[in-house]
Amino acid sequence: MTARPKGVKRQGRPAARAGRRRGSVAVYPGSFDPITNGHLDIIERGLSVFDEVIIAILLNVEKRPLFTVEERAALIRETYGGHPRVRVDTFSGLLVDYAEKVGASVIVRGLRAISDFEYEFQMALMNRRLNPRIETVFMMPAEGFSYVSSKLVKEVVHLGGPVTGLVPPVVERRLREKNGAARPAPRRARR
Repeated sequence: MTARPKGVKRQGRPAARAGRRRGSVAVYPGSFDPITNGHLDIIERGLSVFDEVIIAILLNVEKRPLFTVEERAALIRETYGGHPRVRVDTFSGLLVDYAEKVGASVIVRGLRAISDFEYEFQMALMNRRLNPRIETVFMMPAEGFSYVSSKLVKEVVHLGGPVTGLVPPVVERRLREKNGAARPAPRRARR
């Protein structure tokens, strides 16, 4: 009989613990313009593994966002209502430098589809080269959110379509206000 690594059950699964490493901090970076329920799903998955998740909004002067950084931070804060293990912050520059500055040892990235993987893989390898002490963890959202992106949500709202269930209610309300689309666009008649 061979010895099993400490904490591993016979089936090869880790032994049940508190579910996360004590004192672990992860950074979940993105533009979050706006935050979607797919993002929230990844954050909840991150909270099941890490003690704290920092939602880090990237300041990117090359993008033309719908919401200002301040508006995005406010929407996320309102969505989480002061959750003690969720922090909202902004950053610019290298992500690994920001992660080290805030004491995070992990970067969390969401993968919706295979098409996301190549880009995220390259970024993870570059981040590892820049700072080998920072790991990247990929998480997949629930299947119902695998097609949801901020860009797609904005486009649907702009065209007058519903996004209920794809974004938090406060985000849907603000999207409609921003687009002047308090009322849905007329639907085409069926033939």
